[in-house]
Parts: sequence; C-alpha cells; structure tokens
Amino acid sequence: MKTVSLGAARPSSVKFRMPTRDNLVPIRVDVEVDGQRYRDAFTWNPCDPDSEIISFAKRTAKDLKLPANFVPQMLHSIQGQLAEFRSYEGEEMQIREKIVPLKIDLRINNTVIRDQFLWDIGNLDSDPEEFARTLCDDLNITDPEVGPAIAVSIREQLYEIASQSVSAMREAARVSKKGRRAPEFASNSKAMNNSLDLFKYFGSKGSVVRKRKEWYLYEPVVDVVTNEEVGVTDATEEINSRNA
Repeated sequence: MKTVSLGAARPSSVKFRMPTRDNLVPIRVDVEVDGQRYRDAFTWNPCDPDSEIISFAKRTAKDLKLPANFVPQMLHSIQGQLAEFRSYEGEEMQIREKIVPLKIDLRINNTVIRDQFLWDIGNLDSDPEEFARTLCDDLNITDPEVGPAIAVSIREQLYEIASQSVSAMREAARVSKKGRRAPEFASNSKAMNNSLDLFKYFGSKGSVVRKRKEWYLYEPVVDVVTNEEVGVTDATEEINSRNA
C-alpha cells in the first residue's frame, strides 16, 4: 500500500479544484427519449471548449445508433454538470491533512465490487484512475469497464467533499463579515463528517496503513453474477428509477 508523506507543509486553502492530480469532473448521464435510454458515467476536463461536448454527444448518438433527439438531451445534462462545477471555480476551499473513508458499491456488467478505503483529501497528487487500475489488477478483474467506473465513483465522492468545503468557506466569510468569529471548517458531507486528522490518527511520520484488527472491515468483495441475475437486477433498477 502506498504511504502518504506528512513531512511537507501543505497550504490551508487553495482555489477550488478536484483534490486530485488531474482536474477531471465526474459526469453522470441518464437520458430517456421515446422509450430508449442512455446511461453512462465518465470524466471531463472543464477546460475543454463546449464544442467538444457537442462533438462527443453527436458521436455517441451515432455510435450507439440513438435517435438524433438524444443529442440535445445529452448536451443539456453534461453542460449543466460542468456549469455547476465551474460555479465553484475561483472560490477558496480548505485543504487539510485528513483522511476520509470512501466506499465503492458497483455492478458493472457481470462484476459486482464492494470496497471501502481511506483517502487523503489533502494530497493533490492523488490519482483515482491509477488507484482503480491497481485495484483491478490486484483483484484480477479483467472487465475493462470496471476500472473507469471505480475512478468515477471516487471522483464523485471527492467532488462532494470539495464543493462542501467551498460552501463552508463561504459561510465562514459571511459570518466573519458580521463581526463574529468565523467557525472552523465543517462539512455536511457524510464522508467529511467521518474524516480523521492524519496527525492525530497516525502521528507526524505515519502512513495510511490499516490496523490489523480492522482489516476485515476493508477487505474488498468481488462477485461475478450470471446473465440471468444481471437481467433481473436491470429490470428491478429500471422499475425503481421510473417510480422514483
């Protein structure tokens, strides 16, 4: 397991971005038109021009033989999520040496994977894609779609934490302007509320190593389901999504 160096001082706050090496936004699209449905999850560089989104939507519709009226729906979904991300840009977010528990609970094609692990949100050199590739290699997962899905799930959770940090900084600034002592950073994020201070938990020269007595809590679970089970699960999820 990789160690996390705690020796170098990190800034207490930075301009908003994904707390990872690459500033990639997790995008999740779920579009239904005339009884046909398109669902996908991927990452997007917020610096790319909007013309790339148009090309992507048109190419995807063509490759999947979807009707042309899918394109504007896909554009609306992707552009809306990017607009939300960009609305935070330029804002301050607080970065501390903390670890947060992240959870994975996914079914990709015939592979089901469940796992939980600790992530240092103050490490701006972290790489969810590399982590996902390594995890798949370690677990002998050969489906090429599983790794990207894991990375997107990690990024979604980190994005929630980062956006909650901006909201907390905004609130702190608002309270400070009223002449009261600004509260220390806190988040409504479930992951952030469970965060642990690295120095307190591991000491000044620690690394993210799971305690032996807690290994069973963090052991990944991988199942391979049959096509029949996939069909039943898909049908159930379809019914639940329509009733939601």
